[in-house]
Amino acid sequence: MTLLATLAGLFMAALIAGSILPLQSEAVLATLLATTDYSVVLLVATASVGNVLGSVINWLLGRGIERFRDRRWFPVGSAMLERAQGWYQRYGKWSLLMSWVPVIGDPLTMVAGVMREPIGKFVLLVALAKTARYAAVAALATNMT
Repeated sequence: MTLLATLAGLFMAALIAGSILPLQSEAVLATLLATTDYSVVLLVATASVGNVLGSVINWLLGRGIERFRDRRWFPVGSAMLERAQGWYQRYGKWSLLMSWVPVIGDPLTMVAGVMREPIGKFVLLVALAKTARYAAVAALATNMT
């Protein structure tokens, strides 16, 4: 597999994993680190950019989701959405540093959109969190080989 194809695959896995769709991009990164001699920095950067972009998609979904909250088919009840908004108001933008955490991270990035978190602050905090996570995965993966 060429470097470009490898990076494209890693980027897509990280993008999907960063969105509300379930996927584990950490395993893809760890496998590439163990089976190729590509630059660790390049692989971590590619995964980070893809994953942050996936979170931006969640943020955009959050920006537009409230107009559907009263529809019968809407997957989240008004009470649950209000609870999530209250939680975000309580902990604020700093909760985005937990955006890397499985299960809660993706919904958190969507709630940030609902709460109209400015995109610049959002991207900065999410990028810090997610890049740190991929750097930790890389450190573990390269020390195990």
